[in-house]
Amino acid sequence: MTVQAAPWRQQGACRGSEQSLFFAPDTGEARDQRRSREAAAKRICVECAVRTTCLESSLTLKESHGIWGGLTESERRGLLRGPGLV
Repeated sequence: MTVQAAPWRQQGACRGSEQSLFFAPDTGEARDQRRSREAAAKRICVECAVRTTCLESSLTLKESHGIWGGLTESERRGLLRGPGLV
């Protein structure tokens, strides 16, 4: 069985970008390095034509890693919990 990528992914601003910006390295990273990497990824997301679709997909699939739709893992978890909940 072959898994096909969602068609919207072909239009993503991240396509062809340095993938390491969107996912934490396996070896870990210092807090300032993480913030810098995430900020760089988010700058790419801001300009993306499919940002909303990407974010909606990541929320539906409960993506647990990476920057999707301009949000980090913890930011997406916050959206899923809803307003006012901690």
